[in-house]
Amino acid sequence: QVQLVESGGGSVQSGGSLRLSCAASAATYSRNCVGWFRQRPGKEREGVAGIDDDGDTYYDESVKGRFTIARNNADNMIYLHMSNLNPEDTAMYYCAADPDPERCFARIFRGDFDTWGQGTQVTVSS
Repeated sequence: QVQLVESGGGSVQSGGSLRLSCAASAATYSRNCVGWFRQRPGKEREGVAGIDDDGDTYYDESVKGRFTIARNNADNMIYLHMSNLNPEDTAMYYCAADPDPERCFARIFRGDFDTWGQGTQVTVSS
């Protein structure tokens, strides 16, 4: 069974930065469709960034210009670089992946993935 393991969360002040990591146990998952999601307190889970098999990226408007998704195929790692963080970014962050690259960004928008990590908490204080 494929595993995704997130790390890198923590507590930062407004304006700070963090880099989240997602380690995939299978390259077929990390190299195709991968999304980063978050669930803020009292809100539904939302997709914030994604990357497909061609390296094209997707960002939600709320994080565009501040978050960057990147992939390291050699290590089956996917990263989410987050900068200029604000308290609204406080959430549990999850990565999800699928070996099927078709309609990747549409699936990120719907949260339509079978394989998820356990999450890593990000807390931003003002």
